[in-house]
Amino acid sequence: MRVVLRIGGSVIASPVNPALINEYVALLGRLKGEGHDIAVVVGGGSLAREFIGAAKKLGLEEKDQDDVAISISRVIAQLFIKKFGEMGCKNVPFTVDEAVECLKSGKIVVMGGLKPGMTTDTVAAMVAEEINAELLVKATDQDGIYNKDPRKYADAVKLKSLRYEDLSRVFAENKHRAGIHQIIDPEAIKILKRKRIRVIVVNGFKPENILAAIKSERVGTVIR
Repeated sequence: MRVVLRIGGSVIASPVNPALINEYVALLGRLKGEGHDIAVVVGGGSLAREFIGAAKKLGLEEKDQDDVAISISRVIAQLFIKKFGEMGCKNVPFTVDEAVECLKSGKIVVMGGLKPGMTTDTVAAMVAEEINAELLVKATDQDGIYNKDPRKYADAVKLKSLRYEDLSRVFAENKHRAGIHQIIDPEAIKILKRKRIRVIVVNGFKPENILAAIKSERVGTVIR
């Protein structure tokens, strides 16, 4: 199976969590050994947002704030690549084409952001579209998608499944901004909807949820 795994920075970089990264490396190595093609896109989390804040205080434009955040996400990706060793790409891909070429060589792809105005969600969606992925798993700091923000509302209800057409009613943001923090970025949704790529949103603090998603076990929220 061709799988794109989008690991939220809120999971592995808020703060940086070496123990959890080790768990992901072991799991992804296992999946590769089982014959799956794996592309991973990581975010910069609170660390990236801290640098966005610093850039903002320096009076830098939003494009430059994005640039800084992208650099942080690539550093996180590099941690994975160094740990994967021969199983992973030699370097962090800077373009979708580079990611595709690495995947064709039989390596595990790990990358961060690409360019200002584009979140790592959108990067993951673009890679999924390009490689005709059968599944995109989004590992987040929540158990799935809720009908409203569970951090603000005690009566929030987790949704087992959603159609792409239903997403606008549960998401607050409908356009990109530097440091956007939402279950799935609105631009990514457009790409995924166009290709009708199956997406499963899971709790990323439990890497075994990724295995469950790939095995089509009931976990998180499924978007079709």
